[in-house]
Amino acid sequence: MTREEVKARIEEIGIFPGIRVSSADQALYAARTLYAAGIPIAEITMTVPGAINVISELAQTLPDMVVGAGTVLDKETAERCLDAGARFLTSTGLVLEVIGSAHKRGVVAIPGALTPTEVIAAWKAGADYVKIYPAAALGGDLYIRSLKLPLPQVSLIAAGGVNQQTATGFILAGATALGVGSELLPREAIRRHQEHRIHELARRFLSFVKEARGVA
Repeated sequence: MTREEVKARIEEIGIFPGIRVSSADQALYAARTLYAAGIPIAEITMTVPGAINVISELAQTLPDMVVGAGTVLDKETAERCLDAGARFLTSTGLVLEVIGSAHKRGVVAIPGALTPTEVIAAWKAGADYVKIYPAAALGGDLYIRSLKLPLPQVSLIAAGGVNQQTATGFILAGATALGVGSELLPREAIRRHQEHRIHELARRFLSFVKEARGVA
């Protein structure tokens, strides 16, 4: 899957799930359940025990799933994730060496940012998307709208505070995709293997994106 194909998939789905759980088995279960629910995208954060092995297994067993690495903070970790098959790299903030590693290997780079200065710096560094985190703490959809007004050329992923009440607003404000964690993947649902619950949440979030785009 090429960099452009990965971007197309992210933009089509509009949901960018962050998997931050306490074991590799839980991460694999969460990613596979999302895939079956119609969200073939998974960000495996580096806080997951054995995260790189999780990325490798998903890349091998679900080749048409967009699997990437989250909270990547240095070049060494970036390279290990890329070797494992990561198709995108995300960071909580702007880490230039991680963007550089992604570009050299032809994968999608998604740094984090908050202020307009940080967003512009990330965009100039070649970010494919800029993840605004934590979006809710800075004013939610109003803040996304305020950033998009002077920076319409920058594709933003809203993350941090995205839930069933705020999802539509973030898309209407101009977010390309929504970074969603526990609101899509409740810890209890993962621990108890409640596939029906995760499937229903996936259906709802996909519906929020589709309906908001229809209105927009």
